[in-house]
Amino acid sequence: MLPEGSTAQVEHYASPDSLRIGLYIHLDLPWFHHPFTLNSFRISSEEQIRALRALELPRFRYDPQRSEGGSTDAPASPPAEPAAPTGENAPASNPEPALTAVDPRVQQVREYRKAAIRAEKSFVKAVRVIRRLDKDLLIHPSETLEEMGGLIDQMATVFLERPEVTLQVMGENCGGDEAYHHSLNVYVLCMMLVKGLQLAGAQVRMLGMGALLHDIGLSEIPSAVLKKSPDEQTRPEREMRARHVEFGAKFGERLGLAPEILSIIEQHHELADGSGYPLGLKLEEIAPLARVVSLVNCYDNLCNPVNFAQAMTPHETLSFIFARRRDQFDALVLRIMIRSLGVYPPGTIVKLSNEAIAMVISVNPRKSRRPWVLLYDAAVPKEDAAMLNLETEVDLSISRAIRPAVLPISVYTYLSPRRRITYFFDDGLTQAGARE
Repeated sequence: MLPEGSTAQVEHYASPDSLRIGLYIHLDLPWFHHPFTLNSFRISSEEQIRALRALELPRFRYDPQRSEGGSTDAPASPPAEPAAPTGENAPASNPEPALTAVDPRVQQVREYRKAAIRAEKSFVKAVRVIRRLDKDLLIHPSETLEEMGGLIDQMATVFLERPEVTLQVMGENCGGDEAYHHSLNVYVLCMMLVKGLQLAGAQVRMLGMGALLHDIGLSEIPSAVLKKSPDEQTRPEREMRARHVEFGAKFGERLGLAPEILSIIEQHHELADGSGYPLGLKLEEIAPLARVVSLVNCYDNLCNPVNFAQAMTPHETLSFIFARRRDQFDALVLRIMIRSLGVYPPGTIVKLSNEAIAMVISVNPRKSRRPWVLLYDAAVPKEDAAMLNLETEVDLSISRAIRPAVLPISVYTYLSPRRRITYFFDDGLTQAGARE
């Protein structure tokens, strides 16, 4: 018996024959066992009704409050379950509809999941290798720079020769915040831009090396200063931190770095309007490769500040830079970055045109407004969450971005937007040659 004052939640079911346009149904199946984009949706066509009936389910759960067009002939409470067949008539355990074998959407998602796993493994390895190279740079500088150059060449080849490569946001499987590496993020984002900037050969290597080493001077700054957010630092601490540019340039000179790399280290905080530091250079005075790192460095610092509470989402960051700070950067580089990252960069939480909530998980290099997304669906276990390629889901689009902080805790936990936004790509080439 129910406690006094409580109300039982009555489930409503419709038979296959009573399905009609306007009925809002819930499919109690794994999302990959049916041909529809979502498990819950309002029937909008006779074609959908035929596809639903083809599933050969005895009944369909529906929501009368979200349905349109009046009542249905469906019973108001679930009918008794038929007795399970036994013996020769018993179905095989865990039947897989033939749909999963032929549905191109299912195959596409399987391939994406494989690529995402490869990208995460590559990212974890790259973080480990870069950290080791940073340490070895002080002990074996010439050998370490040679190895770093080889790693850069391998990664650059991916972006230059494989136009289908997509940037992906790294998931929770990559370790946690300890896996975050600012220099690697800046490097990967810079490599994403090389094709649009029409860079090749020596320029690509110089950009990659400068991106990885742009903050090398921070090793001379006390960790107590580095861990403070800028608004908590005293004026002497801010001035000390700003000297990392000077320290980095001197270190780079001792290493014998090329002038192009030194200019990136020296100028990655210079801004096109002259408001940067240390010299307040204007656009024409800033080296072309340093302009690229200056923008990418700003983007990553806004997404991943020392104080997590001040972090912007990737979408907010791009919007903020374009709306309020675009005069501080090279217009061409900014335009290429927006085109490459997409209007909704990986890591952005979005609302879709059907009101569903999702997280953008990778860029679509062909159509930036139609990326891959990870869909929130309370009826589907998190590990089986649907991944949708909006390029092929023509009936869906992104309506707007959403701040993670306004999400219900259940949705936030499900999508797991990381406090640190980190990027990598499915390479397949950088695995070889990187010494552990």
